[in-house]
Amino acid sequence: MEIIKKILRFLLNKYFLTTTAFIVWLVFFDSNNLVTRNKLQQKLDGLNQEKQFYLQEIRKDSTLTRQLLEDSLRLEKFAREQFLMKKEGEDLYLVIDTTEDPHPE
Repeated sequence: MEIIKKILRFLLNKYFLTTTAFIVWLVFFDSNNLVTRNKLQQKLDGLNQEKQFYLQEIRKDSTLTRQLLEDSLRLEKFAREQFLMKKEGEDLYLVIDTTEDPHPE
């Protein structure tokens, strides 16, 4: 019985109640609560991953641009493959792979 009275006295202490209320306020009700901070951290992680992806794409495209500007044969091949360009008097035949369904359900 004595232990229960000590625990109850500690739990009803004004400093303990004030500290507990302050912690509850910070965790759940403040504008920078844990839920909001967690959502913002997840968003930041996603944006950092997106940034890394785009930086990698920029490096890849910069390398391709440099190669295309240095080599006219590679530029011609790129134009033919990507933009279906052809020389005058030349016929162009497209071979389309139909094995893969472009609209999977």
